[in-house]
Amino acid sequence: MACLAQPVRAQAPGGAAGGGIIADSLTLDGTLRSVLEANPTLTNLSELANAATGRLAQTRTGLLPQITGTATYTYLNPVAQVNFPSGPNGETSPLKFVPNNNYDARITAQYLLLDFGRNAATVRLAESQVTTAQDNVAVSRRDLAFSAVQVYYNILFMRESLRVQDQQIASLRAHRNEMQKRAEAGVSTRFDVTTTDVRITQAQNVKIDLQNQLDNQQVQLARLLHKPATADVPVRGRLSYQPQPVDLAAALALAAANRPEVKLARDAEATADLQARLIERSNLPNLGIGAQVGAKNGYQPNIDQIRPNVVGVVQLSVPIYDGNKNKNQRVEAAANIRAAQARTQDAQEQIRADVRQAANNLGSSQLRYDNATQQVAQATEALAKAQARYRYGVGANLDVLDAETQLAQARLAKAQATYSYTLGQYQLKRATGEVVWK
Repeated sequence: MACLAQPVRAQAPGGAAGGGIIADSLTLDGTLRSVLEANPTLTNLSELANAATGRLAQTRTGLLPQITGTATYTYLNPVAQVNFPSGPNGETSPLKFVPNNNYDARITAQYLLLDFGRNAATVRLAESQVTTAQDNVAVSRRDLAFSAVQVYYNILFMRESLRVQDQQIASLRAHRNEMQKRAEAGVSTRFDVTTTDVRITQAQNVKIDLQNQLDNQQVQLARLLHKPATADVPVRGRLSYQPQPVDLAAALALAAANRPEVKLARDAEATADLQARLIERSNLPNLGIGAQVGAKNGYQPNIDQIRPNVVGVVQLSVPIYDGNKNKNQRVEAAANIRAAQARTQDAQEQIRADVRQAANNLGSSQLRYDNATQQVAQATEALAKAQARYRYGVGANLDVLDAETQLAQARLAKAQATYSYTLGQYQLKRATGEVVWK
């Protein structure tokens, strides 16, 4: 029975906010909202998506004019000068070609007229990276939500298992009290009482194991909620069996359209293709213009006077030889495209397998539930007959104890089947890409 209670493993990054959402017991919806509200992993991925959006805005600036303003002061000493006669007695005065104090202030404007689509390709590549970052957030939210669903229903299943175990212990104790009265009346022996005590102790040991597993699931939920491990996180609800029909063809079509893994694979394929297009344009010419207006000194004949000046330029840059760098980059880009296409194909095949497996698990869990329901009815009837036979002295105590154990096992099997079917419904939603959080 302890093996039945082992949780299904999945990626489960921890965390959630600690606000008023969990002030009272949590329903499934409250658990999901609390876990997703402030998870550190989601925060990290969201900020990475914001960073990708910032890089996209940066790439778009390449299509706009660039304007800068500069002001400089330079002191030179010595400076070039010539001494000219300036008096009848041979006096001379220096003629400077450059002033000692140099001032220069300017505003420069540059604009790229033509780059043969390089900037446009850079923008499209950045847009693809933003889409990838956003899809990564969606995948993380999906996985985290499914982990929260698992822990939530693990707790409900452990509680149901404990209820079954309590029922068995209570029934065994009632039977033990009857054995005690019969032994005191001389109708039965102390051996029957002792045998019943052994079964009660065994049932209590199972309950201890179940309680430990429940406590561990509470610790896991506290971690997902980003709470201290010692925090008491109440959960409200009870396992219920609610069968639903499964349309495999519709589920496969839904998964192909909605699974974020397919979106991520196609994002990677689109990014590789855009990277190849950018590389194709990186070896093309650039044509740009520039203009500059400002004021500076240093003009003859009065080199200390600050005068306005204007500069205009047209520049054409043509790559001639890059040592085959661009050629090798194209080879790499083509390989990346083929790898991305292979990943997309693999993701599609994996998704189809996930949907089929989830549908198969649901069908199996439904059959197990029907079988367990029949088993509970049979075990209940067998226990009633065993108790009646023992009461009338035609049956053994061991038959009653075995019937008690079989009934407890049947109830646990029914709870396990209910848990498996309920979790299987969410596994199918996960396989088809359906969002499980509100």
